[in-house]
Amino acid sequence: MPDLYPTSVALLPMYDWPEIRDATDSFWAALRESFRAAGFSPPEDLTRTEDPLELWRSPNLLLAQTCGLPYVERLVNDVSLVGTPAYDIDCGAGSYFSVIVVHKDSGLENLKFLDSAIFGYNDPLSQSGVASFFFHLAAEGVPFQKIHRCDRLMSHRAVIKGLADRRIDIASIDAVTWELAKRYEKATDELSVIAHTSPTPGLPLITARREKNEVDRLHQGVIDAMASLPCETQDRLLLTGLAATEEADYQPIKRRYENIRSDIENLL
Repeated sequence: MPDLYPTSVALLPMYDWPEIRDATDSFWAALRESFRAAGFSPPEDLTRTEDPLELWRSPNLLLAQTCGLPYVERLVNDVSLVGTPAYDIDCGAGSYFSVIVVHKDSGLENLKFLDSAIFGYNDPLSQSGVASFFFHLAAEGVPFQKIHRCDRLMSHRAVIKGLADRRIDIASIDAVTWELAKRYEKATDELSVIAHTSPTPGLPLITARREKNEVDRLHQGVIDAMASLPCETQDRLLLTGLAATEEADYQPIKRRYENIRSDIENLL
């Protein structure tokens, strides 16, 4: 079974915390062997980059994880969906949510009392860090004008530290990152969760645009690799399985975003 893209690239940037990088590399080693057995030519190592967008769009992309909002807004016509990892976060397989977090001494226990707050976020096209937060405000009837200013801090972890340092007042952190932060980031000791957003499809695994039979081989390769991991590695990565998602599953993210896009763009 020849690989259409023998010079391939792979990246798993979304939860690549230094504290679990060895576990991520172990996961890639298992994926690499599964993909070789399925007839692909995977790279020896993961690529790590500050800005993954170009590689997400590369015709040489073998496997990557991205965010649901960039997937539907920027990538859907250039990639094929392999599936969506399931995580140990008490949510449906292949789904996730965000926790809305404040400093424990803020006195803010209900979003309806939000006023003149500084909102911290990781990226303007983040489903968990931006879109889900403002969709939740809209669903709760909280005017966006309650947000006085929005500060971009480039990563969920930086946002968590910014909350602990009182540089920002409120933020939305995806549930997988929050679980990792509770394990490895002391700043969470200073924070409180005051709300949970509604679930949406989680962070998808993608590949370059391919025929269905190739995508199916990659999907099965991911399942085989996950099953081969020691329980300790699975636990450190919070991995519990792989959901067989389709492009249509992600359309609610796009529809929700379209409803509030102009308001968000005016704020950020």
